Amino acid sequence: MSKNTVQNAFSQLYAEGYITSYAKSGYFVSDMLYEDFKVDKPLLKNEEEIIEYKYDFIPVRLAKNSFPLKLFKILSAKALDDSLDFGKYLDGQGELSLRIELAKYLQSSRALKCEPSNIVVCNGFPEAMGLVAKMLKYKYKSLAIEKSGYYITKKVFEDYGYDINKIDIDNNGLKIKDLERTDSKLVYITPAHQYPKAVTMPISNRMKLLKWANKNDALIIEDDYDSELSYVNRPIPSLQGLDTNNKVIYFGTFSKSLSPALRVCYVVLPDFMIDIYKNSFDSHFPKVSLIVQKTMELFLKEGHYDRYLRKIRTLNRKKHNLMKKYLKYYLKDTFTIETQGAGLSININPSIDFDIDKLQKLALKNKIKLYFTNDITNNEWQAIRMGFGGFEEEHIQEAIKEFSKIWYKCT
Repeated sequence: MSKNTVQNAFSQLYAEGYITSYAKSGYFVSDMLYEDFKVDKPLLKNEEEIIEYKYDFIPVRLAKNSFPLKLFKILSAKALDDSLDFGKYLDGQGELSLRIELAKYLQSSRALKCEPSNIVVCNGFPEAMGLVAKMLKYKYKSLAIEKSGYYITKKVFEDYGYDINKIDIDNNGLKIKDLERTDSKLVYITPAHQYPKAVTMPISNRMKLLKWANKNDALIIEDDYDSELSYVNRPIPSLQGLDTNNKVIYFGTFSKSLSPALRVCYVVLPDFMIDIYKNSFDSHFPKVSLIVQKTMELFLKEGHYDRYLRKIRTLNRKKHNLMKKYLKYYLKDTFTIETQGAGLSININPSIDFDIDKLQKLALKNKIKLYFTNDITNNEWQAIRMGFGGFEEEHIQEAIKEFSKIWYKCT
């Protein structure tokens, strides 16, 4: 064995603290309290049993083959060229070239008033909402939110210490008069397609809400989470596009229309919040990988996203209509449709005496995965969320047929 090998071994033992060195004396084993490293239980626990469902009515996903994988591979390879600098940190606001394409898209498709400098690219909705909650905490102490509203928004703001005021909704969306009775000067809404009741806020209520914001030096958080997935009417123009006084913070995402796995969403900040963001700690760090950003840039720039949206709307409109058709065929007059016409699910309720608890148990027994609005509204509104986006068209009839078998056992 060579001398260098021995010296390196002693140096490593010394560096890790197993031995100590004394001048002119040599190396000695360190005094350590040795413990029995034997464990009674295995270090790796068995994972919980994974249930293989026959039919999964998940209301927030697209089918696997909906994603344009082949095109994305081509665009990713095209984006990965010598111009990319992997040795530097990225722009914490999102790559400028991507923000330019996002601004163009939002101006043309959602009638937004924004420049690339207004946009912050984020890694998923919770992170984006957390950034806004953190930035506004210096001025606002409470948040008004729709009842029933998106539970993740409520949770994020509660984590930052905000008080939550729940505001009832009706067929015109958020009740403005109820909002005016609260002390909240910050409100979160989903005006294009209220979550989860699917109400669309008409122009009259939108103008009243903007008037309230101007009068009270308030801010509106507009979540436009699935405006692209409308199957009856054209997408409603954004509330932000009606705003003339920098009172709206706009949220958008690619999770519903393209892929939640990409983790790409964005916030459009009013002009006065840009400096607040740039002076924050979070502005220094990129939130989405360079490859994903550059691929999405090409996806937008070359017109692929517009073409993809037309295709996915057509595809999901068919699935929506098939789901509705077979629900009516198999369940007949034993149910009512609560919401339809947009998004990735149809919400239903029984119209007769019905045992919901039994339905849940039978569904689990028969390996049918069901979802309920109770789980996302803290029991403020009950409906069964019949997701269709994750199914292939040819499987929808069989799925509803099997669902109907357990349905009638609960009547």
